[in-house]
Amino acid sequence: MSEAANKANFGIAGLDDITSGGLARGRLFLLEGRPGTGKTTIATQFLIAGANAGERSLYITLSETDDELRAGAASHGWPLDGIDIFELVPPESLLDEEQQQSLLYSSDLELGETTRRIFEAFEAIKPDRVVLDSLSEIRLLAQSSLRYRRQILALKHYFSRSKATVLMLDDLSSEPNDRTMHSVAHGVIRLEELSPDYGAERRRLRVVKYRGQRYRGGHHDFVIDTGGVRVFPRLISAEHRTPFVREVLRTESDELNALLGGGIERGSSVLILGPAGTGKSLYAMTLVVGAVKRGERAAMFVFDEELGLLFERAKGLGIDLQAMVDAKQLIIEQVDAAELTPGELSDRVRYYVEENDARTVVIDSLNGYQAAMPGEKELILHMHELLQYLNRRGASTFLTVAQHGLVGDMKAPVDVTYLADTVILLRYFEARGRVRRAVSVIKKRTSTHEDTIREYRIGQNGITLGEPLTEFQGVLRGVPELVGDSAKLLETTQA
Repeated sequence: MSEAANKANFGIAGLDDITSGGLARGRLFLLEGRPGTGKTTIATQFLIAGANAGERSLYITLSETDDELRAGAASHGWPLDGIDIFELVPPESLLDEEQQQSLLYSSDLELGETTRRIFEAFEAIKPDRVVLDSLSEIRLLAQSSLRYRRQILALKHYFSRSKATVLMLDDLSSEPNDRTMHSVAHGVIRLEELSPDYGAERRRLRVVKYRGQRYRGGHHDFVIDTGGVRVFPRLISAEHRTPFVREVLRTESDELNALLGGGIERGSSVLILGPAGTGKSLYAMTLVVGAVKRGERAAMFVFDEELGLLFERAKGLGIDLQAMVDAKQLIIEQVDAAELTPGELSDRVRYYVEENDARTVVIDSLNGYQAAMPGEKELILHMHELLQYLNRRGASTFLTVAQHGLVGDMKAPVDVTYLADTVILLRYFEARGRVRRAVSVIKKRTSTHEDTIREYRIGQNGITLGEPLTEFQGVLRGVPELVGDSAKLLETTQA
């Protein structure tokens, strides 16, 4: 039997990828997490996947009623056909005060009766897949760690003889430091829910252990949508090497090409850095236009600007984004940093690159992207993997970062200049009583580049670059000093 055939898949593509195909058949697994993390939803999808494959599936519930389970499934559009639900409630005799035993603890009777009824339900159906929800009830009935461990071992040995794949759920509501199931279970998956100060809750999962099986380690983001759980495996760039021709891509501006040392290399990343209003998004859009004119597809992820305003602004500068979208040459997504997890963004980027063959990717801006990340360290690591992935897929990536301040000493919220292959720096400077803009390339790994500073102007035809500013010094500081003739400045009349 092949490795894939020897696995009981979850029916959740991302989770199956993380666990290398699903759960080993005939073994007992633990799915743990606080209430609300998605245990029941994942367990239900696991049983539905089995039913769709022609397997017998049994859901044993000690904590939810049959009606609650079916209502939850119905909210996702699942009829639960082919799944047997066994609602295990305390025997009526144990709830009747007149029939309660006085010489034996009621917990002893309840635990034994509960176990017996679980076995009876199993024997009646003889399922291939079993979900037991939840262990917290059994732990409470056991009352001691020793009795609880013995009971779990008894359940494990009983299920193992029948070759059933068992998924036990634990809501961690009692004895949070009890790791009995971690040692007994063949594998353990933990679900977590994070509550940021602002925005929607974030969910992630991690495979704590999986005996005799390689799995994708670390935390992986997931969301619960109508239709079920979607898991976004952590991106590992080394898994995505793709052969491609590393050619030089020229822009439509000869001056910009000269500044860039000929153009942008395919499969490289470009960081466009500068204060607000210098035209970072416009530079990125100009490069997107060049890609579309070469017959390539592009994808833009916009964090900071409303799309309607962006389309109108671009059109006023001679760039018709809507026409490119209608021609299916450009995909633009508005990204809400308060709602989107970093893993989901990586998943969307991968989808457009792999399924839609996007060869140019724009992230505008990293300031908004940072808001979706829990910290600067995580942003750096995440961006490193994402940029490496795009480079290895032969996609050209353009990132924008808004620096704090307008002139003088300016700082970026996070330093990612060492990650990018090329860094374009935009600056304001003052000359002849007017605020002007200057551009320079301060880094390029793949080739030499022009080390001059050029003035540029934004007008109805987009960006116009001038000659190198050889008569000024101090432009990058925002406090230029004229050391020669300023005749090479661009005219201030708007185009």
